[in-house]
Amino acid sequence: MVTADVSVRLAWADDAPAIAALQLAVWRESYTDVLGTQLDELAPSDLTERWAATVNAPRDARQRVLVALERATLRGFAIVHPCFDDDADQIQDGEIGEFVVALEHRGHGHGSRLLQACADTLRADRFTRAVWWLRSTDDATRTFATTAGWAPDGAHRELAAPTGATVKQVRLHTRLV
Repeated sequence: MVTADVSVRLAWADDAPAIAALQLAVWRESYTDVLGTQLDELAPSDLTERWAATVNAPRDARQRVLVALERATLRGFAIVHPCFDDDADQIQDGEIGEFVVALEHRGHGHGSRLLQACADTLRADRFTRAVWWLRSTDDATRTFATTAGWAPDGAHRELAAPTGATVKQVRLHTRLV
């Protein structure tokens, strides 16, 4: 029997260039309508230093970057941390701050493994609830999340982009205990 060599682990600083390249590729697919030509001006190297700092010196001890791998190739990443929403309990509420799987590798199990690792990591840091803000028009990710046991909690927000466009988001939540 042949098994796939896939895994999820904590990110290393050496992962920063691959994380930055994947983030930019997915942003170009998903946020061109919001960020416009600003995306054309960005290069992965512009984001690499920020990711290396996030991995090496997180702003909170409970902030973690996780990477989904196929062999040694990065297929996705996520960042988890305490939830900083106004209505959150920063001791009990954790958040998935970003969740990205390469578009061409969706449906291969990387997202499911990564989402489970996010929940396990938040649980290990003693969070009892997790939240995840999703773009209101991202039906595929919302379906993926609700199938995994996440549900809307009624919260919503609008974020203003530097281009003047807005992004509407809905918040999902799940219990971790």
